Amino acid sequence: MGKYDKLLFKILNGRSDNNIAFTELAQLLQRLQFELRIRGDHHIFTRHDVNEILNLQPKGAMAKPYQVKQVRELIIRYQLGDITND
Repeated sequence: MGKYDKLLFKILNGRSDNNIAFTELAQLLQRLQFELRIRGDHHIFTRHDVNEILNLQPKGAMAKPYQVKQVRELIIRYQLGDITND
C-alpha cells in the first residue's frame, strides 16, 4: 500500500480529520487529477467532471477538519478513490 493509498484510507476512514497534513491533502487531490489555483492562502481545486469547487486553506501545517470532511464526501460522491491506476 503506497503513501497516497494510506492517506486516502485515512481520509475515508473519517477518524483522523484533525491529523491530516495540508500539503499531503493537496498532493492527493492533484494525484486525483484536480487542477490547483492559489489565491493568497486559498487553494482552489477544480476538476472537469466534478461540479463542486474545493476551496481549502491551511491551519498552520494541517488541513482544517471540516475541509477534510468535504474532500471525503466529494471522493465518495464521485468515486474518485482509485489512484493506483494513475
